[in-house]
Amino acid sequence: MSDDLGLFTDEPTDVRRRRSDPEAFRRRKRRRWVTALAAVFVVVLVGGGVLYGASQIVQLGAYEDFSGEGTGQVVIRVESGETVSAIGSTLADQGVVASTKAFIEAAEGNRRINGIQPGFYLMRKEMSGESAVEHIMSPDAKVGRVEVRGGMRLEDQLAPDGGTTPGVLTRLAEATCVGRAECITSEEMHEVAATADLRSLGVPEWAVGPASEAEPRRRLEGLILPAVYDVKPGASAEDVLRDVVTRSATMLQAAGLPQAAEGTGHTPYELLTIASIVQSEGIGKDFGKIARVIENRLAPPAMKLGMDSTINYPLDKPALLTKPEDRGRPGPYNTYLNYGLPPTPISAPGQDAIIAAEKPTEGSWKFFVKCYPDGTSCFADTYEQHQTYIEEARARGAF
Repeated sequence: MSDDLGLFTDEPTDVRRRRSDPEAFRRRKRRRWVTALAAVFVVVLVGGGVLYGASQIVQLGAYEDFSGEGTGQVVIRVESGETVSAIGSTLADQGVVASTKAFIEAAEGNRRINGIQPGFYLMRKEMSGESAVEHIMSPDAKVGRVEVRGGMRLEDQLAPDGGTTPGVLTRLAEATCVGRAECITSEEMHEVAATADLRSLGVPEWAVGPASEAEPRRRLEGLILPAVYDVKPGASAEDVLRDVVTRSATMLQAAGLPQAAEGTGHTPYELLTIASIVQSEGIGKDFGKIARVIENRLAPPAMKLGMDSTINYPLDKPALLTKPEDRGRPGPYNTYLNYGLPPTPISAPGQDAIIAAEKPTEGSWKFFVKCYPDGTSCFADTYEQHQTYIEEARARGAF
């Protein structure tokens, strides 16, 4: 073979190409230089903190961060006692921030970040650490929070202006709607409350029997206690009710039920019913005395309780005052016509009302009336003394 063909020689390839086609060789060299410079340019941009793409990730030293305020919606949960690092980890796992470190670094030096409360927060995907810190501390971020106050009822109530005040079940349903196109309706929540297995919802064993005998839509009355509940947006009605009823069962146990019923002459469920009347009829400082009035009226020779709150309960009216036609209407909650307790609690009793029912204040009172504008009641042993207090209450404008 001839060496003129360039085969089997020790001459470098670049030398042979330059000798055979100098112009083509120069073009190839220029392309290689452009490619190399482009690669170096990208490395410089990444190291300097700017790399534009679909995710807009920024490399800041040893951690990644997104560069914007984010898009879309995502619900995250902060558990009780979680640290800033744990919250950041949750945000990173859900794609809210690019890394846990991005959130921690943005939160550094911000004392308010330690005040984040447990619950659900509506965030956005691909937020910078700084944006995530600012947003999670804003009032708009906290979602699914429902406050049940003492005396609230399951059902919606008629408002003085002719409208309605949402009850516990409607409020729970509304809390599932945040950040979603579809959510639980009030009707769906009511249906589950009326039909779901009580044990599966977390109702205490001592309450399952009497609650099962109640009118279906009143089965859970008194079994959801006053508290602030965090409802997960998008959760099912059964999951929501199970969460709040189970938590309430823990509070009932903390208030002494069922053990405190021993020796009182009442079942635990009856004490819960008494507590609900106490909660509905007066203010905290009078709870023990109101409970004693109920006990004195139930004791032989028994008197009718005559509680306006029980009259208005099935009428879904929040007011204590009643009309003669309502007091004359037969029904299981009419304590003007019936002896004994109504078949179920009539509202959400707080722990102080439950304790008052368990340990009423000592006294011989059989009557009471709200006699001061601040809600304070006056207690009487006799009907005549009671009438005097009523006249004084009217003179003070108490009702």
